[in-house]
Amino acid sequence: MLSVTNLHKIYPGGVHAVRGISFEVNEGESVAIIGSSGSGKSTVLRCINRLIEPTEGVVRLRGEHINTPGADINDVRSRIGMVFQSFELFAHLKVIDNVTLGLRHVRKMSKDEAKEIAMSALERVDLLDRVDAYPGNLSGGQKQRVAIARALAMHPEVMLFDEPTSALDPELIGSVLATIRGLADEGMTMVIVTHEISFARDVADRIIYLDEGIVAEEGPSSIIENPQTERLKKFLSSIHEDEVPKQIHEE
Repeated sequence: MLSVTNLHKIYPGGVHAVRGISFEVNEGESVAIIGSSGSGKSTVLRCINRLIEPTEGVVRLRGEHINTPGADINDVRSRIGMVFQSFELFAHLKVIDNVTLGLRHVRKMSKDEAKEIAMSALERVDLLDRVDAYPGNLSGGQKQRVAIARALAMHPEVMLFDEPTSALDPELIGSVLATIRGLADEGMTMVIVTHEISFARDVADRIIYLDEGIVAEEGPSSIIENPQTERLKKFLSSIHEDEVPKQIHEE
């Protein structure tokens, strides 16, 4: 469904953030991308969603080359939803208006049609009671769930999550992870960049470990328990995996 082939990204100053990455995501599959800071995880997602352009490489969605100059960026971004670590909500708009904005301006829907779809999306993330609130009156976890609803409202073919819990206080992480877990159970196609290793293990069908801009190991979620490379073994030992499951389950 989604394929990335020989992706490179060199930033100004010669920083080679991504070095020839290739992978595929099947329809209905959840793929988690893990790795240390600076390994290229977020760069890969931003190249997929056309937020930045790769230096080299091809991104295809259902066989269509979507990172050519002629591809419609708005169409790409409506087909590939993205949720950021920093929420990216409009502070001056109510929750309902944040969710309907893309529907009305990109999909050209009427106000009533957009509201109906937005309400359905907000119900999926359990926020129907906050539709008239402003982002400033929401918790961090609620803001992130609004951002997820906004992406879902566009009926994307793929959802990208870029460290969706990294800006949240520990006590707020659980509700966001539960929402993403629910989407996985529904069969949503997802690529999730996360530092929540036990969550990646529990939710992802497949895990891609990036190290210094390359795919250092890729396999089923069982590679968290049984890594095949010294690189992944070292990474997992450095984050004290034995402390993570307790935190997730308590939330």
